[in-house]
Amino acid sequence: MSGAVGKVVAITGAGSGIGRATALLLAERGAKLVLGARRADRLEAVAKQIGAAGGEAAYVPIDVKRRDDLSSLVALACERFGKLDVLVSNAGIGPVSLLDELRVDDWDEMIDINVKGVLYGIAAALPVFRRQGFGQFVNIASTAGLITKPTMAVYSGTKFAVRAISEGLRQEAGDKLRVTIITPGFVKTDFADSMTNPEMKAQIVGTMEKMAISPDAIARAIVFAIEQPADVDVGEIVVRPTAQG
Repeated sequence: MSGAVGKVVAITGAGSGIGRATALLLAERGAKLVLGARRADRLEAVAKQIGAAGGEAAYVPIDVKRRDDLSSLVALACERFGKLDVLVSNAGIGPVSLLDELRVDDWDEMIDINVKGVLYGIAAALPVFRRQGFGQFVNIASTAGLITKPTMAVYSGTKFAVRAISEGLRQEAGDKLRVTIITPGFVKTDFADSMTNPEMKAQIVGTMEKMAISPDAIARAIVFAIEQPADVDVGEIVVRPTAQG
């Protein structure tokens, strides 16, 4: 029997890409899903697909920039299913550009979504996990959180922050809670949609077309970490295309 059976898993950014792939795979493995993202139509479509296959899923439109929205996501899990086993903080954006371009609004968005969104998830779920005596955070970082390159400074900074926050949380969590960092490389998602620099957007899209891997690959890594026994904490998994340098 899958270690995911009966687990209640909340996912941000669940309407597409890695979040959607993870929700569908976990549903197949017997988990109950609580889906959050900005677009209600996408969430509804994922929930219907899970339901049509015999799974269970609830959803609520959220914006991870709003702390109350993360509280609503966690509350929905507890109200609908009576607990929360895992929070997957997946929502993220990457409008990369040279610092000289001074795209300060993009910087703010990346910090608000990629860093504060993860922190708001922790703030919402940690008290629930403490009361329950169990729980797992799965935070999605990036290989840009392992190495910084030109145009990636701010995005990379946010992902370094996710890794630092996650490791600090792991050390504070004690022996009842688990914390996992998932570090993807190039993945076929709508990641480039947030980019405001047309040249950078075209470059990233071109690179994705050449080497990006399926979101399913990241979903499998997430499910692997979730399915481990309670006394096994998978600290970090790096998943990148074989062709990625």
